Amino acid sequence: MNTHRFFGLCCIFLVLVLAACASTNSEQRKKEAEAARNLGEAYLRERKYTMALTKFLKAEALNPDDPFLQNDLGLAYMGKEKYDQAIRHFKKALDLKPDYAPAMNSLGNAYSVQKRWDSAIEYYTKAIDNVLYATPYYPLSNLGGVYYEKKEYKLSEQYYLKALEIKPDFVYALRGIARTYIAQDRIQEAIVKLEKALKIAPDQPLLYHDLGKACQLSGDYKKARYAYEKVIELAPDSPAADEAQLALKKLK
Repeated sequence: MNTHRFFGLCCIFLVLVLAACASTNSEQRKKEAEAARNLGEAYLRERKYTMALTKFLKAEALNPDDPFLQNDLGLAYMGKEKYDQAIRHFKKALDLKPDYAPAMNSLGNAYSVQKRWDSAIEYYTKAIDNVLYATPYYPLSNLGGVYYEKKEYKLSEQYYLKALEIKPDFVYALRGIARTYIAQDRIQEAIVKLEKALKIAPDQPLLYHDLGKACQLSGDYKKARYAYEKVIELAPDSPAADEAQLALKKLK
C-alpha cells in the first residue's frame, strides 16, 4: 500500500475514533448533569434551596445549555431571595428555548416580587398566549395578582375568573378573587369564594385570615372570631397570627 495512502487512512481512522470518544463523553456529561438536576429538583420541592442550588450548579458545569436546568436555577435563586440572579437564569432559559412557557411565568414572578409590574405583565401575557402551555391558570392568576396590586380591580377580577374557568378548584385564584372582592366592598361574594377555598384547603391559615377580615366587615363577629382563632391554631408564630391576635382584641 502506498505510504501516503496508508498514512491518510490512519488519520481518518484516528479522527473517527476521537469523534466517537467525544460523542460518548458528551453523552456521559449530559447523563451526569441530568442526574444532578433531578436530585436538585427533589430538594427544590422540599424547599431546601441551598442543597438544590448545589446540585444545579454541578449540573450547569456539565451541561450549561439545558433550558430546564436554567429555569431550575432561577427557581432556586428565587427561594434564596436572589431575584436578580433568578431573572438572569430565567432569561437564559428563554434564550435557549424561546417557547418555554414555565420560564416566562417564572420570570413574571421574579418581576412581581420586585414590583416591576409592567415587566411582569409582559411575561405573564406571553405565557398565556402560548397555546401549548398546559397550566395557563398560573399566569392568569398571577396577572390577577398584579392588577390587584395596581388597584385595577376590574382587570384583577377578569383574570382570576379566567383562571377559575380553567381550574375551578384553584385555591390561589379563589383567594385572589376574594381579596379583590373585599377591596371592592363586595363582602358576601368574597365570603362565598373563601368558604369554597377552605373546603379544598382547610389547613391554610391565610384563607382563614381573609375570611376573618371579610366576616368582620360584614358584621358577623362570631364567625370572624372563629376564623381568627383558626389562624392562630394553624400558624401560631406567623405574622398572620399576630394580625389575628390584634383583630381578636378589637372584637372583644
